[in-house]
This record gives sequence, C-alpha cells and structure tokens, in this order.
Amino acid sequence: MHDIRTIRENPAAFDAALSRRGAEPLSSRLLEMDEARRAAIHAAETAQAEQNRASKEVGAAKGRGDDAEFERLRALVSDKKAEVAAMMARAKDLDEALTALLLEIPNLPLDEVPEGRDEADNVEIRRWGTPASFDFTPKEHYQLEGVTRGMDFETAAKLSGARFVVLSGAIARIHRALAQFMLDTHTEENGLTETWTPVLVREEMMLGTGQLPKFGEDSYQTRDGWWLVPTAEVTLTNIVSGLTVDEDSLPRRYVAHTQCFRSEAGSAGRDTAGMLRQHQFEKVEMVSITHPDASRAELDRMTGCAEGILQKLGLPYRTVVLCTGDMGFGARRTHDIEVWLPGQNCYREISSVSLCGAFQARRMNARFKPGAGGKPEYVHSLNGSGLAVGRCLIAVLENGQQADGSVLLPEALSPWLGGKTRLTAEGALI
Repeated sequence: MHDIRTIRENPAAFDAALSRRGAEPLSSRLLEMDEARRAAIHAAETAQAEQNRASKEVGAAKGRGDDAEFERLRALVSDKKAEVAAMMARAKDLDEALTALLLEIPNLPLDEVPEGRDEADNVEIRRWGTPASFDFTPKEHYQLEGVTRGMDFETAAKLSGARFVVLSGAIARIHRALAQFMLDTHTEENGLTETWTPVLVREEMMLGTGQLPKFGEDSYQTRDGWWLVPTAEVTLTNIVSGLTVDEDSLPRRYVAHTQCFRSEAGSAGRDTAGMLRQHQFEKVEMVSITHPDASRAELDRMTGCAEGILQKLGLPYRTVVLCTGDMGFGARRTHDIEVWLPGQNCYREISSVSLCGAFQARRMNARFKPGAGGKPEYVHSLNGSGLAVGRCLIAVLENGQQADGSVLLPEALSPWLGGKTRLTAEGALI
C-alpha cells in the first residue's frame, strides 16, 4: 500500500511511476479524497472543542440560576454532540474509501526496471547451461514411457476435475526428493530458516501480502472464511505482521515447502496438457524480511539461491528482468528464472523473485526499531520460488529423457533417491 503523505509531497512523481506500469494517474483523485477526509476530521475536532466548552459552561449557568442560558447551552451541547458524530462518521467513511482505493493501486517500479508493456519487453540478463541436443524428437513430460504409469490425469479428473494430477510410485518419489533436496540446500547452504506454516489463512493475511482485495478470484475461499494460500509467501511474510522487530534481528530469511492453491481464473485454455499449470501444486518458497538499505542486494542473493538449485540439477535456464508492464501487483523489481523444457522447445518460468519494498509492510504494519534510536520504520519484504516443485519435476524428466523412454536423473538427487539415478521405461527407479 502507498503512503498518502508521500503522494502529497510529490504527486507528479507518483503519477509518472504509475504510468510506467500502464496505470492511469490517480494523485488528483487520491488527494481530493484525502483533503475531504482531513476537512471532516478538522470539523469534528472543532465541533468537539465547542461541545466541551459549552459543557463546562452548562454547570456554571445552572449554579448562578440563569435558566435561559442553561437551556441554551444544553441545547448547544446536544447539537454539537450530533455534529461531532456526523463529522466523525463522514471522516470514517472517507478514510475507508481512501484506504480501499490505495489497497488496489499496484506498487511503483524501481527506476532501473525496464519500460515495457508485456513479456515481450522483458530483458534477459544471463543464461546458464546449454540445452541438450537429442538424436530423436524430445517429448513432453507426460508423454514419456517411464512417466505415464506414475502421472495419472484421468484419475485426478475423476477425483477433482481438470488441472489436477495423481502422482504415484517412482514419479511421486522423485517429486518428493526434489522438495527435500531444495529444502536441505536452502537451509544448509543458503542460510534460510526452514518453516512449516498453515495453508489456511485469515482474510487479513491475504490482504497484507496483496492477494486481496483485487485478486480474490485467483484464490480459493472456504465456507468458514479462511483462504487457501496461493503460495507460502502469504504466511511467511505475515510472520512479522503487526510487529516492531529489532534492527539487529534483520535480515530474517525463511523457507517453506507447502501445498499451494490457485484457481487460475485468467488462464482458460492455457497449458491444459500435462502438469505445468495446476490448481493444486507444491512450492518451496523463500521470503526475506530486510532493512530497507539491504533489500536490493537481497533480491540478487535470493535470485542466486534459486539459480543454484537449477545449477546443481544441471538444468539450463535463463534469468530475465520483468518490464514495468509484466510485473506482479506488489513488486518493485522482479527476476524471473525460466528453465529449458526440450519437449516444448522453449524456456518456461520456474521461479519469480520479487522485491516489494515497504509495500507489503505498510499493509501489514510491520516495522523495525532502529538500533541508533528514532522512530520505527517499515521493513522491506521479498519473496521468490526456490523452486516450484512440479515444474522442476517436469524439467528433470524432459531434460533427462532418453530415446528408449527412460530418464537419466541428476546426480544431485541421488542421496534423496537411495542412490538411484535412472527412471526406466517401465517406470522403475534403478
């Protein structure tokens, strides 16, 4: 969420930053609402002061037997009391309307973020690895002989409908091994704290990280009012909601492996084959809570953590900076990591690492107390996949496929697979 005081100080800069995201200028509308809100508050305070003065004079008039003045002052107190209530109600309504509008305005991009309208304008910053050459036409993951026995979309459709999958046998084990490999790497090598969190959250938690109110249709809500998390970003970031932490406790770096749930409301007809885009999936999510001065460097560090997983698995990838028109709602700068999928003959997103600045912290009221003293300041938050487990499974299967339908698995996974390194065409691990 944005600070109305910052908008007051430089409305032109606010509108210019919004225009880079393709959004309409909003400062005039916001400041008009803010001025009306402040005027209502001032009117209420003025009426309250007049009511207080009249209340004090009522007793004095009564004491000196001035019945006419007593009645006039008593009526004035009653009028002012009603006026105060009306002005406070108006101020409250205006404040809620202003807050509601601020909650729907996207974050402002950093000046360094490239200008653009959509993914075609994203800027590649590096590549790692060389896509393998095959002496046969590579298949997509769900077409591989060794995979079909353990990746069942038909049964999943019977159980739950489209965009679900049932994994079994060796495929389920490889999927689990990937998540464990990621967690162990992030905790033992990257210094993240493993965290286990709920997947059902209160509405204010979704509001705090920006999934609500604007994007409610992208997530699932239960009959009891809880929301199913679209990512552990929601729970991990909200660990500090409502808190004022000590400066020397920063940075706080968390990692969690959770089920994630997305309605995919805006993806009708996209990626319907295979398990690339599912309603229920697993992610290993990274979240950092930092000092404002350290957040930009933390973005690069987190990107490196995610890239390191792919490097250990030997999976070619490229990293791009999202342009202003392609960034997510809460981001100031985002790095997307796209892994090579030979079955599709293209790179596909497997991680998105975003710097949110104080945008989420202001919504959550998450601050830190400066060690040198002074007023508490808002923390900065960052989040990123480290990685999407299902998409990583797809990449491992497609990049390791052999002509006979078997799959060579990355050596890095061997300790989590009991030393096994191959998925046979019959679907067994050896």
